[in-house]
This record gives sequence, structure tokens and C-alpha cells, in this order.
Amino acid sequence: MNEVKKPKKPLIYYYLIIMLALILFNSLVVPYFSQTKITDVDYGTFMTMTEKHNIGKVEIQENQILFTDKKETQVYRTGIVNDPDLIARLHESGAQFYGEIVEEMSPLLSILLYWVLPLMIFIGIGQMLSRKLMEKAGGSNSMMFNMGKSNAKVYVKSSDGIKFADVAGEDEAKESLSEIVDYLHDPSRYEEIGASMPKGILLVGPPGTGKTMLAKAVAGESNVPFFSMSGSEFVEMFVGMGASKVRDLFKQAKEKAPCIVFIDEIDAIGKKRDGAIGGNDEREQTLNQLLTEMDGFEGNNGVVILAATNRPESLDPALTRPGRFDRRVPVELPDLKGREEILKVHAKKINLEDNVDFSKVARMASGASGAELANIVNEAALRAVRDGRNAVTQADLEESIETVIAGYQKKNAILTDKEKRIVAYHEIGHALVAACQTDSAPVQKITIVPRTSGALGYTMQVEEGDHYMMSKEEIENKIATFTGGRAAEELVFGSVTTGAANDIEQATKLARAMITRYGMNEEFGMVAMETVTNQYLGGDTSLACSESTQSEIDKKVIALVKEQYEKASSILSENRHKLDELADFLYEKETITGEQFMEILHR
Repeated sequence: MNEVKKPKKPLIYYYLIIMLALILFNSLVVPYFSQTKITDVDYGTFMTMTEKHNIGKVEIQENQILFTDKKETQVYRTGIVNDPDLIARLHESGAQFYGEIVEEMSPLLSILLYWVLPLMIFIGIGQMLSRKLMEKAGGSNSMMFNMGKSNAKVYVKSSDGIKFADVAGEDEAKESLSEIVDYLHDPSRYEEIGASMPKGILLVGPPGTGKTMLAKAVAGESNVPFFSMSGSEFVEMFVGMGASKVRDLFKQAKEKAPCIVFIDEIDAIGKKRDGAIGGNDEREQTLNQLLTEMDGFEGNNGVVILAATNRPESLDPALTRPGRFDRRVPVELPDLKGREEILKVHAKKINLEDNVDFSKVARMASGASGAELANIVNEAALRAVRDGRNAVTQADLEESIETVIAGYQKKNAILTDKEKRIVAYHEIGHALVAACQTDSAPVQKITIVPRTSGALGYTMQVEEGDHYMMSKEEIENKIATFTGGRAAEELVFGSVTTGAANDIEQATKLARAMITRYGMNEEFGMVAMETVTNQYLGGDTSLACSESTQSEIDKKVIALVKEQYEKASSILSENRHKLDELADFLYEKETITGEQFMEILHR
């Protein structure tokens, strides 16, 4: 059950308690401590003590007489009696006597002393305690007063900030953004010809490709204020707070125009409005306010909006239409040249040996994003430190690629002799099938050293360059290569193991894509049976056909994989002596290069 918290009382409640305590203090406590202990006696006792000269001091007041004994150790009190001879007796007894002296304190001083000063002390103590409680609570109370206020981070030009020179591999994206920076520096060049800059620029691409870094580079290059905020920061618990934050953000931006506003992960507030009952009212109100600010009755002259997302298909069409986000800038995975440039940028931060070949490392890291390439360089530097060297070598970079792909080597994993031999034949089966087919990538490295990812070995193939299209024959050859490991196990040992699980998954995925998405089946032809969603986040697929068609697809996928498996088995049977020779060599060495593999194959 959810805990029901009591509502907090207003501040006036606590101030009333303080005032009541102050009144009680002044009326009860102060008089009690200001009084001296007095003993009441009759007038006869007072006359007797006077006659015996046992009187010290006497104070005759309007309705009572206060006196002390000779030693002034005790104070007595008696009533007033008509006694004309009292003054003469007191003088004769040698007592010190005087009438009542009334000292009136200034009313202003009395108010200050008894009311204002204690009140200020109480308020000061309360403020100090409340400040400490707020600090312990992590500032949660202060956030209540800041609801609806934009907490965007503001950047200005910095001499040590990120610049376009620090972002490599995305030349087209940098060109589009450089135009925005140039416009903010000198808008007159564009106004002369009648051109106007896009109001919004949407950066789309897979995670790790540098969308946020490009936005920071814009901040580093421009001389204008740069507001940065994440889409999730607009979403609040209370309806209307997100819209208020949008209004406040654009109010600040208009005051400092020309400027740039960057919204990271804009899909958090910009998802399509489906109109379902019970939807997220807060998110939709925030989106509506953003749409109004970007294209409302008021112009946002000088305010350029940058936004980043890796789910552009989920954005509301009203947000992505021209007039709001006029330009979409793809920030894709870098190509071969881009990977090489990115590696060189990150390599400036570490010590390198002179013989490092970045082109070879870039080819081995095919499909890696900018963030993964940065991780590869860092892993290479860490490996050099572990080995006690002060410079990174080519071997460090190549090993770091394998570390990122397959994990670290498992030094304590000891395979049995039989398992080790099975893994050797399995990996040589992959390599031999790939080498005996045309249109297959060359083998770079074969190893049977277990990795932390769970792989007991792997075969690395490296393309000579980037390929943006694959033919039907190339995909079929890839499927045959995936099945080569299992085919070698069955051919040599007459049984199969669980080591081909990942190979089966990859081969099935390629075969299904050939039939459902690539139109490489004669019966179905150019009909899409499958759609791809979240293309930048793994590319999840969903079938868009009837159940009977799905059954036919499954049959054709099974037939295609089986056909390529039989082709791989045939290749290995024809080259059985090379299969044995290469497997024995790999079993002995545990790791061999592509050059060693090809030398034995063509011997």
C-alpha cells in the first residue's frame, strides 16, 4: 500500500506558535525569575524589630512595607498601618529607609527588549534549522519553488571547448551545422539574397555516432549563447509544469537572441499523439507548447533549435514538418575513411609507436560507431599500461578491437583436449568455406582462445573496403560460411555441439531477410513481408502477412539454410586434407593470422 503523507502546515502556523510561546515567556517566566523570596509578617513584628534596632533597610510603598533584618539576609513584608510615629522610630533605630522609587522604562525600549529581540532570535534559529534540513533533503523543498522554471544549461564560447575539428567522420553533418554557425555570426550575407535559416535542425542516427558532440561543437564554434536541455527534463509529475518549462526556456532564449537551443532525446516529449483515452496529458501539453513556440503567432527570430534523437519514426508529424524542423541531418555510422579519421582524433590523446596503421585498424573495426572507436583506443592504451609499456602498438589496437567485439581473453578457462580439437575444426570450417568461395571477405585471424563474451573461438573476416550493397550470391556465401563450423563438426566427429548457437541465429536472420525484405525469392518476388522499426536501435522486425504466408516463409527459410549447409559440407569434404592440416596447426598454435592460413591452404 502507498503511504499517505500528512499535508505540510503553512508557515503562519509556526509563527503563531512562536508568538504564543513568547507571550507565555514574558508573562510567566520573566516575572518568576525577577522576584526575590519575601516573608510576610504582621505590623507588630515590624515594630518590635524596630525597637530592638534589628532593622536594616526599609522601603515604604503605597500599599506595603518591605524591610530587612540588620544583616540584610532576609526580606520581610507587612501592610500599611496609620502610624504617625513610624518615621521617628525608624530614624532612632538607625535603619536606612526611603519611599517607593518608580523607574519607568521607555515604551519603545520595552517593546524592543521584550518582544522584537526574542522574536528575531526565534526566527533566526528557525531559518538556520530549515536551511540545514533543506540541505540534508538534497534541495527537494527548493525544487518546489522552481517548478515550471527551465533548468537548461547555458554554454558560452570557450577556448578549451569542443570544436568541429574535434569531430571526425561526419563531414556532411558538420557542413550543415557550420552553415548555422556562419548565419549566427553574419546574418546579413543571407538576408541580402532573401534566404532564411531553418528554425529547427533534427540530428538523427544510431547511439554513439556523435549527435550530442556535434551540438557541443556548435556551442564551441559560435559566439552566441547555447541552451542545452534533455527532453526528459521537461516531463514533470504535475500537469502543466512541462509546458511552463518550455515557455520559460524560449523566453530566456528570446531575451538572448541570437542563440541556439539544443534539446537532446526529443522523442521523450515529441512522440506521436495517438488520441487514446487516458494518454499522457503532461507530455502532450508539453509537446503542444513546443509546437506553439516553434511556429506560433510570435516569431522566434534569431533562435535556432537543435534536437537529437535515435527514434525519428516515433516523432509527431506536426513536429517534423517544414517550418518547425526544416532540416534533418543524418549522423550515420562512419565509413572506412571516417573511422580512420576518428581513430586519429582519439589517438592524439595517447602515446603511439610510429608504425601504427590506422587504415588496417579501421578496416577491422567495420560497423563501429564513434563511441566504440574511442573505447577501442582507450582499451589499447590500458593494455599497454598493463604490459608495462609507455606507447601503444599496432598489436594493442588490434587486440582492443577483439576485446570490444568478443570480450577479454579468459586466462583461466581450460578446455579439455577433445573440446579444444572440436573448436579448432569448427573455426577452420568457417575459414575454409569462406576462402573457397568467391565474393567472400578475406580471413584476418583465427583463434580458439575463449573470451569473456562466451565465445570459445572466432574467425575474423575483414573487408578491403566499405560495401553498401550485397548481392544475393554474397548473402548466400555468408550463410554458407556461418554453417561451415557445424558442417566441419559433423564431418569429422560425426556429431554436433552447442557451439554453433550464434552461427545458427545469424544464418537464420540473413535467410529470413532475403525472403521477407530483400525480395530475393522467386515465388514472393518484390513483396515486403516484414517491416523494420527502430532502425537506429537494433532494427526490430515484425511480419506483415497472413499466417499461411508466414508458414510458407518458415519453410523457405529452412530450405535456404539447409541448401547452404549442404554446400558448406561439400566444400569441406572436397578439402578434407586441408581441413585436417589447418585444424592441427590451429590446435597447436591456438591463434593464427590470415597470412598463415592462406599459406597452408595454397601450399
